[in-house]
Amino acid sequence: MQTFFVWLLAMSASLTALIWAWRFYREMMQADEGNDAMQAIAQSVREGAAAYLNQQNKVVTIVFVVVTGLLAVAAFGLNVLSAFTPIAFLTGGLFSGLCGWFGMKTATQASSRTASGASRSLNEGLQVAFRSGAVMGLTVVGMGLLYIGCWFAILYWGVPVVGGEDAALSLQQISVTMLSFGMGASAQALFARVGGGIFTKAADVGADLVGKVEQSLAEDSPRNPATIADNVGDNVGDVAGMGADLYESYTGSILAASALGVAALSQPGMLPEGVDPISAQLSAMLLPLAIAAVGIVASIAGIYAVKTGDQLSQKALLHALARGINRSSWLVMAAAVVLAIWLMPKVPGTVLFGVVPGIAGSVIVGLVAGWAIGHWTERVTSDEYATTQKLAGQAETGAATIIIGGVADGMMSVWLPVVIVSVAMLLAFGFANGGGFNDVHRFSLGLYGVGIAAVGMLSTLGITLATDAYGPIADNAGGNAEMAGLEPIVRERTDALDSLGNTTAATGKGFAIGSAALTALALLAAYVESVRDGFERWGHDVSVTIQDDGMFKLSNGVVIEKTPDGTETFLVMSERDTSAETVAKWRDIANETALTGESPLAVVPGELVAVSKATLVDFLHYFDTTLMNPRVLVGIFLGAMSTFLFCAMTMKSVGRAAEGMVVEVRRQFTANPGILDGTATPDYQRPIAISTLAAQREMILPSLLGLLLPIGVGLLLGVGGVLGLLTGCLTSGFCLAVFMANSGGMWDNAKKYIEAGHHGGKGSPAHKASVVGDTVGDPFKDTSGPSLNILIKLMSMVSVVVAGLIVRYSLVAMGIF
Repeated sequence: MQTFFVWLLAMSASLTALIWAWRFYREMMQADEGNDAMQAIAQSVREGAAAYLNQQNKVVTIVFVVVTGLLAVAAFGLNVLSAFTPIAFLTGGLFSGLCGWFGMKTATQASSRTASGASRSLNEGLQVAFRSGAVMGLTVVGMGLLYIGCWFAILYWGVPVVGGEDAALSLQQISVTMLSFGMGASAQALFARVGGGIFTKAADVGADLVGKVEQSLAEDSPRNPATIADNVGDNVGDVAGMGADLYESYTGSILAASALGVAALSQPGMLPEGVDPISAQLSAMLLPLAIAAVGIVASIAGIYAVKTGDQLSQKALLHALARGINRSSWLVMAAAVVLAIWLMPKVPGTVLFGVVPGIAGSVIVGLVAGWAIGHWTERVTSDEYATTQKLAGQAETGAATIIIGGVADGMMSVWLPVVIVSVAMLLAFGFANGGGFNDVHRFSLGLYGVGIAAVGMLSTLGITLATDAYGPIADNAGGNAEMAGLEPIVRERTDALDSLGNTTAATGKGFAIGSAALTALALLAAYVESVRDGFERWGHDVSVTIQDDGMFKLSNGVVIEKTPDGTETFLVMSERDTSAETVAKWRDIANETALTGESPLAVVPGELVAVSKATLVDFLHYFDTTLMNPRVLVGIFLGAMSTFLFCAMTMKSVGRAAEGMVVEVRRQFTANPGILDGTATPDYQRPIAISTLAAQREMILPSLLGLLLPIGVGLLLGVGGVLGLLTGCLTSGFCLAVFMANSGGMWDNAKKYIEAGHHGGKGSPAHKASVVGDTVGDPFKDTSGPSLNILIKLMSMVSVVVAGLIVRYSLVAMGIF
């Protein structure tokens, strides 16, 4: 009954989010769209964005069909993963893409309405933009929780109904199967983020370098041929791409935490007397869904708290947004305590104040860590604070100094997020397992705490994503106001909203990469659970082909025992005192050979540990995951390398695409001089076509890196190499992503600070230098940086899905390497 009630709570919350998203969308559509010029400009942006997204979906569909076919072979031909995985891969990508599409549709409708609202008051412009951003936030959390809830119902209730009780899946099988479902969302998110990022930054760079630097045109001038393409890019990259990105983060954190919850409470001696282990595991599996459900309600409550007056200062606007986020966070903190008391068993030694399970503290730690990273990002990127103001001052001595300063400030800004995430990991781990850092049996419970901290951090995503998604809407509103020739006060208000959007976008990116770090660590632990499942599938497959009962060698490291009651798979744990002669005799025994004799275990060179009962530490010992293992060390190097290679590939892609845009804009100015004096209209469609073609061509290779590298490393270096790869990718990728997002945000707001009248204002040498800095920062903050957190999780998800393949068919598993 409790299971059904929690599931019903999650499904009700997801539908509530979607209903409120529809309400906000309808309110936005009823707002005044402005005059005919404003409507025509918005329509051009809508058509360009829709055309791009349709073309991108054609390419992504081909990739998804191919990958689904390969997953089907792995599932039905090799039996190394669940039969549900291929269809779940498709549905995960579909839901992720739908979130981006809904967000983009809303954003393209909202831009002219935001400009129209800003013509009357700053608060009205903020309300239209923010409520439109809330459509994206609530759609992501609503569809994410709906997707997870539906699949849980299918696997937990549907499978036994259709196939009978014998077909029922264990909780461990359900959790591991559902964990693999995140791969489709991750793949779609990477294509959307990379493709959209390349499109938007190619258009932005071309518009800025030629229009603003060479021709001294105003921001979003209608005389700039790349202006419409730039506005389209804001929607396909910063809205559609971001929606798919955070849908993947949200679902990934819930699925990883659920899998770890089942694993944690399956350890012997964990539960108080009289507590049913299956019920406890089910409660731990459902707690992340319950937290996400109350987070949706809290986000809706927070959205209604966001309002401001007509003061244009960033501090006033940031305070308005903070009011809503803080209200949501406090509500989730209180709810986390209640939910933990209701659902979680009181594991001895982990209960706070004699009543509250420590896991509630882990949820609160995640929320506080997200708030702290967001606040720090605000401090280092907002032009209300010294860091960005000083960076703007460096523009007075040229483009070189502002670029050097921005790179240095971005690197400097990495230290505190790293400390915050590190402390959060330790505290979340300690709260969950009662501080038992050295207790082998409670180790998995501590990792569950880290996973649930990521869920806590993302529980208020409904409102935090709204603060992020509203930024591109405000940016487009400014372009609409400029091109439609509205009064200067309208542009001042939209610029204030846009500048705030730059800060909240940087905050959102910091939030996303912070949650990615916690989620990736949880996925690293959950990967081991997929490895366990891979061993059990291997043992079961071989046992089907064996007629006699007894013990059989599968490989040098794996033994199975077949009995009338079933099959048990064992790991052969090496022992220090095992003689070389014993090892040699063991290796001479062929795989899938029966171990005969009076004492068959005497020939096994080590202790046998049942896979079903092996702890996380047992697996780490089995695969020798130490820094002295060259496979692990090489994996770490490859993981660190992959983040730099990925950034290089995406930035070069932006550079190549931008070259074509610059050439096209210059060509139009030369071929038709009337464009510059306003007597002729530029060809806006040609730059859109250039960006679209470039984005489709350039997004494939970086995306394939995330899909193929974990498989290649796994087949060559085995499970230990994959663990090293994921560790290297996580640590280097986190630091690199924070650096790039913050540097880009600083350069953008430094430019805005100068345009507000400081250091000579618009058209001054300092302004032109700041535009160059902003242009360099564009691919930092909107293409490479935000794509890194998806790369980290995609590689983790791919590793989880192919774990069974690596366990059985890697060169290490086959004894070749």
